[in-house]
Amino acid sequence: MDTCYRHPDRETALHCSNCGRPICPECMTHAAVGIRCPECAGRRTVTQRAGFTMPRTPVLTYGLIAANIALFMLTNRIGSGGGGLSFGSADLNSLGDRLVLYGPSVANGQDYRLLTAAFIHYGLLHIAFNMYALYILGTAFERYAGPVRFAAVYFTAALSGSFGALILTPHSATAGASGAIFGLMGALFVLERQRGMALLQSPIAGWILINLIFTFGIPGISVGGHIGGLVGGGLAGFALSGYGRGHMAYGRLGVLPVLGVAVIVVASVAGSLAVAG
Repeated sequence: MDTCYRHPDRETALHCSNCGRPICPECMTHAAVGIRCPECAGRRTVTQRAGFTMPRTPVLTYGLIAANIALFMLTNRIGSGGGGLSFGSADLNSLGDRLVLYGPSVANGQDYRLLTAAFIHYGLLHIAFNMYALYILGTAFERYAGPVRFAAVYFTAALSGSFGALILTPHSATAGASGAIFGLMGALFVLERQRGMALLQSPIAGWILINLIFTFGIPGISVGGHIGGLVGGGLAGFALSGYGRGHMAYGRLGVLPVLGVAVIVVASVAGSLAVAG
């Protein structure tokens, strides 16, 4: 039995017809299209993507896309040849080389690479695919869960993705936002399960399956980075849901959920430093 998202001590079988949150009789508002929670009852307009209600403007997602594009322009030599997963020709300049994930450099004290690598891309095709996925998944998640939870999942998954990449390929240069994006998929999957969506009806499960096929089927893609990001993002989403007892997207963030995310971050960084080089 679900519990009201505003009153966790009250069990209920009622759900908002707009966002799907469980609500108790005290919180519900009758509308022409069903019952609504207090927030949805007061909203004039909403939009939908990937099955989630999206009342917020995804400012952080847009900012991340802008930052990735800006760093792509600063770190790629367009037209000079080379570059993995490129469209046309591109390769990294000296700045890009100093920001990608590389085990020996991390072991040598350049631990900032664990995060900066998530903003570096090898060529136009690489960044185009990642930014498209970030736009679709990021706007859905941020609008539904808010920028704080979105940031917690995204950056946690970026770090856990670096950990996964270093486990499998510590001596290969790795870059890209895909680890963090896989983390968003993991967290969105947790959200879908919380809403009672059947696995075979899950659009996010389809996204995960297709991207895993690409991950294992195309040479040059970081398997460890993608799996690490998926696991880290899913675990962060689970922690933010109160370990399955609450709702990831609503209510105040308690100490235990924040602590859980912090543990994932610390474990990812400590594990990366342990396996680097």
